[in-house]
Amino acid sequence: MEQVTLLQYVLVAVCALSAGTLGGIAGYGTGLLMPLVLTPIVGAEVVVPIIGVSSILTNASRVAAFRKEIDYRRAWLIGALALPTCMLGAYGYTFLSGKGAALVIGTFLILMVPIRLILKRLRTRLAGSGLAAAGAGYGLLVGGTAGSGVVLLSILMAAGLNGRAVVATDAIISLGLGVAKTGAFHAFGALPPSAWIMALIVGLSATPGAFIAKRLTQALPIHIHNAILDAAIICGGVILITHGMR
Repeated sequence: MEQVTLLQYVLVAVCALSAGTLGGIAGYGTGLLMPLVLTPIVGAEVVVPIIGVSSILTNASRVAAFRKEIDYRRAWLIGALALPTCMLGAYGYTFLSGKGAALVIGTFLILMVPIRLILKRLRTRLAGSGLAAAGAGYGLLVGGTAGSGVVLLSILMAAGLNGRAVVATDAIISLGLGVAKTGAFHAFGALPPSAWIMALIVGLSATPGAFIAKRLTQALPIHIHNAILDAAIICGGVILITHGMR
């Protein structure tokens, strides 16, 4: 990371602002799109730690923007159960090699597209033990991968939340887990000073996106936006897997 150029930092900042805005509109996107930009620049090993640190700032901005819509009861339940498995997932990620990290991130990005569509079709309501199990499973994913927020959105919608309540509750859960995840990565030596710098650039650049998204009139239908995002995710995942298999 010491060889990152000024132009690459600017590119990351611009992409982070765009991803933050998309994330504020659709409820997800920042953690899924930024690995596509970061991996060729900094390497796959530090991508998840960087996203973890930057998510503290991006999710804090979403909490501020949508704070009146938060469902604190469900946020507490899911967050409390996801925390231990999140730490476990973060610990496991530190053992991956560069190629291993690329394969994990790439595979996860590709799988998230059909998983999101399948969960959207399952209109069953999650509650009680089902919601608890979903929270624990999500914690394991978010600890060791980037962009798993789409799974949390699906869990919250299955629990009965809609619209801005989903985005707001997702943000406060992700904020708490982001703090825990960052602490784990720092303790396990996965966050060198250069990674902190890149994470702050991503987080600070993406932060205004939540407030831009709140004011934007959606000229682009959400289903078209989701289709474009899914295509970008799949293409990026294929590229990462190809890189990891070399």
